[in-house]
Amino acid sequence: MKLKNRTLFQQMSLVFTPLALLALAPQANSADSFTDAITGGKVTANLQYRYENVEQPAPGTGARLKDARASTLRLRLGYETAEYMGFGGMVQIEHISANNAYNSRVNGRTDYSVVADAKVTELNQAYLSYSGVPQTKLKFGRQLIRYDNDRWIGNVDWRQNWQTYDGLSAVNKSLPDTTISAAFITNANRVFSDASIDNGTGSFLGNHHMRSPIINVNYKGLGFAEVVGYGYFLDYDPSARAFGLANSTRTVGLRFKGDAPMGDNKLLYTAEYASQSDYKDNPNDYRVHYTLLEGGVDVKVAQFKLGYELLSGNGKQSLQTPLATLFAFNGWADVFLVTPRNGLQDIYGNVRTTVAGIVLGADYHDFRADHGGNKYGTEIDLIATKAINKTYSVGSRYARFRADNAVDHVNCPTCFDTNKFWVYGSMNF
Repeated sequence: MKLKNRTLFQQMSLVFTPLALLALAPQANSADSFTDAITGGKVTANLQYRYENVEQPAPGTGARLKDARASTLRLRLGYETAEYMGFGGMVQIEHISANNAYNSRVNGRTDYSVVADAKVTELNQAYLSYSGVPQTKLKFGRQLIRYDNDRWIGNVDWRQNWQTYDGLSAVNKSLPDTTISAAFITNANRVFSDASIDNGTGSFLGNHHMRSPIINVNYKGLGFAEVVGYGYFLDYDPSARAFGLANSTRTVGLRFKGDAPMGDNKLLYTAEYASQSDYKDNPNDYRVHYTLLEGGVDVKVAQFKLGYELLSGNGKQSLQTPLATLFAFNGWADVFLVTPRNGLQDIYGNVRTTVAGIVLGADYHDFRADHGGNKYGTEIDLIATKAINKTYSVGSRYARFRADNAVDHVNCPTCFDTNKFWVYGSMNF
């Protein structure tokens, strides 16, 4: 659902203003009546500003675009009821204001570099929940769904307009040390907003309709690590499949993540493997795979990690993760939002430390093709963030991707030199 005009937004504000006043009243997890459940809930609010500067050529052409200078402000308001007889509900809307000095994929400014934060007012979440089954919570409607590190299923929380899902989800914790999460997704509400429709290529539809069962089972009983098994069966409707960028896939995998004491420090380790193949009426017949190996050490004053991530490709098809929080992987310059058909190897290292309450970090990536082994380029990412208190936080990031001089732009049409810079701040209530 999209709030299409200012009048409707003003009407919604008339609803949320009195609800906000309820936040001053005592909160309750369980209500004695339906009325108490409605009036005894919790109001949440977030205000986030971000400036994003992007310097890059047009992907696939090398022609220079105007530098994006996106200035965006998001207001998000939500209300979650208390529970009555196991039932509850939540409604959350968001409004994004912005200037016009960038290409949002909606505003028509194709002469600028892309920043995927559209001016929009939308219904972000709206669901009913039920917890009357022991150790189980069900949700029906529009909601956030996030599994593990968001590599496969995430909410893209870096973008101003989050990715949410329409469908039914369930979380069960009845087995010892085990969390079983499952969902049936009927639509992915993508970050490009409902205003994003087929632009001639179909590459950025605001909605990806589907009938997709997914399951994730997390076991923490080992003590030294958690083990996760998962199956994601993405079955896209023809409206999304028709453009070739949302073909149906079957992904089955296993993830192992943990830490162990090493004197006064900690040893960190993660390993993951998944197999992905065509599913339902995907016209292609193939099988590719995913591998992650990561090790590190936490020495209290700093944390260091080295890793290898492989999204394999065979020269025709490659492993894709269309519902992931893609910004969090393979560099912040977002060069590899779509895996090249020759696949992607990412050898990386990062460090994080805290100085005077400021979290500082640096990442380095070396990108190569899986099929053929040709080098794509390298990237350096820098970050500095500070949580002033529970309400206020500020931060800045920088990403610098440099393409290899011999890179094949046919097989990697987005591999051009890219610089990105961000300054941001937020308030949470």
